[in-house]
Amino acid sequence: MSAVRTPLLLSIAAALLTLALKSAAYAVTGSVGLLSDAMESLINLVASITAFGAVWYSAKPVDTSHTYGHEKIEYFASGFEGTLILVAAFGIGWLAVSRLLTPQPLEPLGLGLALSLVAAGINGVVGWILVRAGKKHGSIVLEADGKHLLTDVWTSLGVLIGLALVAVTKLEILDPLVALVMAVNILWTGVDLIRRSFDGLMDHALPKAEQEQLRQAIEPQIGPHMTYHALRTRRAGTRRFADFHLLVPGDMSVRAAHAVGDRIEAAIMAVLPKIEITVHIEPIEATQSWQDSELLPLEQAAKMNHE
Repeated sequence: MSAVRTPLLLSIAAALLTLALKSAAYAVTGSVGLLSDAMESLINLVASITAFGAVWYSAKPVDTSHTYGHEKIEYFASGFEGTLILVAAFGIGWLAVSRLLTPQPLEPLGLGLALSLVAAGINGVVGWILVRAGKKHGSIVLEADGKHLLTDVWTSLGVLIGLALVAVTKLEILDPLVALVMAVNILWTGVDLIRRSFDGLMDHALPKAEQEQLRQAIEPQIGPHMTYHALRTRRAGTRRFADFHLLVPGDMSVRAAHAVGDRIEAAIMAVLPKIEITVHIEPIEATQSWQDSELLPLEQAAKMNHE
């Protein structure tokens, strides 16, 4: 788990450094655009600390109170981060509208732009590292933190472009207008993170591509006069879960049916590591075996549409 914690510690350090740089940039310019950028870095810091705590908690082993593990805390963390992003977006929008209604002159922009550019570079590098590590280890909270930082880079670049236009055109109204555009961009990122967190907490099924990998792993292992149905999948943090009903001839021995289940589990693990599989074995001749899941009508309808 240190492979996940280390990038988050780097994220916390980057958030502290960029917050200091952007605060200094706002102090020397008085730009509401740069203030919005500094607020985003403050959100980054809180989010990174929250993400680190979530990763630490999710690594705890299963116990009698959490028999499926603690990985779902990552969805709470990413949802909290999304909420913080929304708060930042509305705060930036409020400041921008206030500055539109009550214009204020800007101080010389040169030093402020330079400080903000350095901060954007730091966030870009660290964000790329976090997203790459998140995808490698299947951690939504790590990937979310990285995407948040990369969004911050685009925010910073937008602010810098707006301020450069102010310096060239002398139209100071461009500063709050750019801040409003950045607020909308940040708002969209927050909504997307909250949506993904909601999907995880509601046990959203694995992506269709991964479900297809599951089926392609299961079907070659099934022998004559066998079938399967009621395939269910979900994800919790870095772990995947799948269960299904394996229908076998009623006179097959427990040992033989279990061997088929073992072959299927091995085939699935080969294509989708870190997945926990539950196989429920039933006699194929029994009527009840074909009526024991609410998923069966859905699977039948999907099969007919595919045909």
